[in-house]
Amino acid sequence: MLDSEFMKYEDYREIYFQLKSPNDVDALATKTGLDSELLFVIYSQRTVRDATRRFYIVKKDMKRYAKEWRGGVPMAKLAGRLNFPPVLFGLMLAAEIDLPRKQYWKFIREPDSCHDKRLRKELMQLTDDDLIYSPRGAQIQTERGLWGEKKLQDWLDRREITYRTEADLRATHKKTPDCLLDKPIQIEGQKVYWIESKASFGDEIELRKNVRRQLQPYTDLFGTGAVVYWFGFVEGIEPPEGVQLLPGTYFDEDGH
Repeated sequence: MLDSEFMKYEDYREIYFQLKSPNDVDALATKTGLDSELLFVIYSQRTVRDATRRFYIVKKDMKRYAKEWRGGVPMAKLAGRLNFPPVLFGLMLAAEIDLPRKQYWKFIREPDSCHDKRLRKELMQLTDDDLIYSPRGAQIQTERGLWGEKKLQDWLDRREITYRTEADLRATHKKTPDCLLDKPIQIEGQKVYWIESKASFGDEIELRKNVRRQLQPYTDLFGTGAVVYWFGFVEGIEPPEGVQLLPGTYFDEDGH
């Protein structure tokens, strides 16, 4: 999936800030020769972070946007003007136009269940325009995650390394890595008791989030382990003690 295992910070920063819309993904793939899936992953991470950062900035003006919408301005046009995820914008607007949150998500998932012609058309446009927060976006993310987990499990299976999965562990543990090995293995000179699969790109922000939510608790519970970022990571980022970073290429068929 990658041209190299690591990306220099300067190169990553330049790419990151050029990915402002879905159209930038293919354009940048053509320009740089980088894999479009990698660029879409980076674009997705940037979009989610930007939406989180600007959520309350956008929300404070929602009454004004609701007035514009009632005056005939489409939701998608309002979202586009703000360069804000369309489905998320629609959810915020729904609270101002007396559309309950539960009903909004039902209409997003099942547009035919909405009998208001204008609203149905606009919600369908939101989902078409949004590759991150729409049902299609959620499906893409889920499939990418399952792809990474299967790739890891296939690698372990080929080497007859036995393990328990997240599903196996859920009944007995609150924090569960993707694969908890029955016996530790050596990777790059370190004992590895567990491996976590991340179908994302590892930069400082992503790593810090993963450490806090998962990697540190896994280390505390199970001992030293490893996390694989299938789309690579920024050269030089430092994991906490006891956690090893691995690029997806480590698990290639002709690799280790």
